[in-house]
Amino acid sequence: MPYCNLTGADAGEKGIKLYYRTYGRGPIKVLLIIGLAGTHDSWWPQIKGLAGTHVANDDESVEIDGCLCEEGGVGVEVCAFDNRGMGRSSIPTKRSEYTTTIMAKDAIALLDHLGWSKAHVFGHSMGGMIACKLAALVPDRVLSLALLNVSGGGFQCFPKFDRLALSMGIRFLMARTPEERAAVDLDTHYTQEYLEELVEDCTRRDVLYREYVKNISANGMQSNHGFEGQINACWTHKMTDAEIEAIRNAGFLVSVIHGRHDVIARIGHARRLAWKLHPYAKMVDLHGGHLVSHEKTTEVNEELHDLIRASLSKKSPQDWTNLADAATVCEKSFEKSETSKSFSIPHMRRPPNELSLSIGMPATPSYKLVKLGDSELDEPDGSYSNMGILIVFIYLPTNPVRSQARAPGNYDMNKKPNLITTTKRFENEQWNS
Repeated sequence: MPYCNLTGADAGEKGIKLYYRTYGRGPIKVLLIIGLAGTHDSWWPQIKGLAGTHVANDDESVEIDGCLCEEGGVGVEVCAFDNRGMGRSSIPTKRSEYTTTIMAKDAIALLDHLGWSKAHVFGHSMGGMIACKLAALVPDRVLSLALLNVSGGGFQCFPKFDRLALSMGIRFLMARTPEERAAVDLDTHYTQEYLEELVEDCTRRDVLYREYVKNISANGMQSNHGFEGQINACWTHKMTDAEIEAIRNAGFLVSVIHGRHDVIARIGHARRLAWKLHPYAKMVDLHGGHLVSHEKTTEVNEELHDLIRASLSKKSPQDWTNLADAATVCEKSFEKSETSKSFSIPHMRRPPNELSLSIGMPATPSYKLVKLGDSELDEPDGSYSNMGILIVFIYLPTNPVRSQARAPGNYDMNKKPNLITTTKRFENEQWNS
């Protein structure tokens, strides 16, 4: 069996064994990092799509098809592995032995074991968190980064709090048999419409349920030590500004891929991460759930192919990203009175902490809007007397666009003025226009 033996402070006294498999052959190397409670074979749709085979290299020689070698004359070798705490890898008993940084070091040691100096690194869910840490630790070894259904850890790991999410959480924690675990996994991994699609004479739910029970029975239920440890890794995960900047400074391309109906990792957190990595990041949201890599296999695989091709061709970040250059709506005009004029806000690389805005209106000085928050503006500098109504449009990636209007009158710095607030939603293409 292929194992990578880890030693050192993070491996404990007995050391850690990482179980891994490689697929396909070629100069292009791809490391796949799976998420919470997942095993290496959870990547099978992407393994087949990238390497051209789902049969491991240590099993037998296989004919490779359906991979990049058909298009660019180059082959792809993929490595997928079981994280510590799951599958055939070692299961440390202490929660402190599970952090995304420690698990990223596990993945780096695996790269060393394989003799891969550089690789394309793709991570799903918790695996995306681990991939981010890996990219920050050794940015010179990352050719490109794909983050599927990822969140920022901590409170961002909490799903949207409603009755459905609460029910799923309780069922997940209470599952004691492969059958119980399979039933709740289906509801958390896929959209309901996908599960209810007919496949021959039964629903897709019936087909997947049998597959899940079979796979869980074969691999075994995750141990308490492994589950609690990996939960701890998600809960304590956080990307610092320095780590984000290390990834940005490396200059490799990033693809953030997410199912817009994910009930586990909310898409707003993924969009926020993509913005932090702008202009190197591309945001791809697909109609799917948490396991969008299975639900939308063709689309996800094509995005991963595009990322590898773009990296090989040295595509510029500006040509790669699909995020707007501006964090604000430009050239928005209003016609409330004859003294009103249109105004524009300069283009910005990403949502700023400060924004200076000059507004051309008769007898009106320039004003500074400070500390743009996630939901609303803080108080501006200056007086609002005798200036008419001012409307400011702001683009907030995770919130609706908010227009705020102040009525004319003297501004008392010691009091909060009354705000006339309306909310409007705009489609993505309007921001890109």
